[in-house]
Amino acid sequence: MTNQTSIQPRQYNTTAPLKVTFLGLGVMGFPMAGHLARAGHHVTVFNRSASKAQAWAKEFGGQQGATPKEACKDAEIVFCCVGNDEDLRSVVLGDQGALAGMKPGAFFVDHTTASALVARELHAIAAKQDVAFVDAPVSGGQAGAVNGALTIMCGGDEAIFDKIKPIAMSYARAVTLIGEIGSGQLAKMVNQICIAGLIQGLSEGIAFGQAANIDMNVVLDVISKGAAQSWQMENRGATMVQGKFDFGFAVDWMRKDLSLVLDESRRNGARVPVTALVDQFYADVQKMGGARWDTSSLIKRLS
Repeated sequence: MTNQTSIQPRQYNTTAPLKVTFLGLGVMGFPMAGHLARAGHHVTVFNRSASKAQAWAKEFGGQQGATPKEACKDAEIVFCCVGNDEDLRSVVLGDQGALAGMKPGAFFVDHTTASALVARELHAIAAKQDVAFVDAPVSGGQAGAVNGALTIMCGGDEAIFDKIKPIAMSYARAVTLIGEIGSGQLAKMVNQICIAGLIQGLSEGIAFGQAANIDMNVVLDVISKGAAQSWQMENRGATMVQGKFDFGFAVDWMRKDLSLVLDESRRNGARVPVTALVDQFYADVQKMGGARWDTSSLIKRLS
């Protein structure tokens, strides 16, 4: 995987500088926190690997905390982007967790792709100490984070959403309230269901064309102007034809997201047979050594 972290220049909305904290400086969080700093906010960061926090502070001039509690002291808004439900609990709860350091009236905005259940759980705990919680998973991948062009799907109270939206726009092109707590996570699950099916269809189409000995670069250029057009086709079609997958959204991450979908579908009774099948196809890619390949590597199963 490429490890591009430097953010790209962009125009920022003018908002009053706030004291904000960002927890989690992975390939998404590092540039997202950077955009907050470049937008003029006073940013403190925390990362479990302290060296990443040190690198961020050196590049953007912010502060770093030794623990989530320390990093969140006096913050008006805390943003978080970690790996999964348990990672989220580990940085939010406990004696050294974020909530232990947050003041009443502050906001916690969670960008982790996690379950709707953990969003509701943490919302209830945060409310007991007068901290507002918004679940706000993102779509757009590392490129979207670097370019400040993420799509953010939110669940929470409308009045709270209206306050955090202008700040989150520092690294987003769209920030939308879907509904009550957990709705942002559910919307992200819909997003991943659609992507899984699209990539499998695109993989089969390209593999079919290659087997038929037609120029797939030409074919993709033509059909991308018609009803088959999609973001995946325009941004991943050419690299799929070339067999290049050492970038983008990793198969491991996609399987984590699809496990959330499958768990939720068992709770709500939704039928997602294609998603379940594609999840198993991604398991095949993992067995091929592609755990860190981009999700477009589904086509490798067909070659």
